[in-house]
Amino acid sequence: MTQITLDKQINTYLGQLNLKQKKAVLTVVKTFAEEHESDLDNPVFMREMENRIEELEIGKVKGSKWEDVKLRARKTLKK
Repeated sequence: MTQITLDKQINTYLGQLNLKQKKAVLTVVKTFAEEHESDLDNPVFMREMENRIEELEIGKVKGSKWEDVKLRARKTLKK
């Protein structure tokens, strides 16, 4: 599913919600956004991410292709 498709679906459903439901959705979205921001402001988290990127770049660890990750997740969920 593309970003554009997701945005269209979200906008379609938002138009069908009442005020109380929209406030609940806003709370969830704000929580997700704040979690992401707090990770980026966390020096320990950022250092860990930099270390992992470096390990990938120098070949110390092998990364996984996104398609392979999704396939493994689907297989796990089917079990």
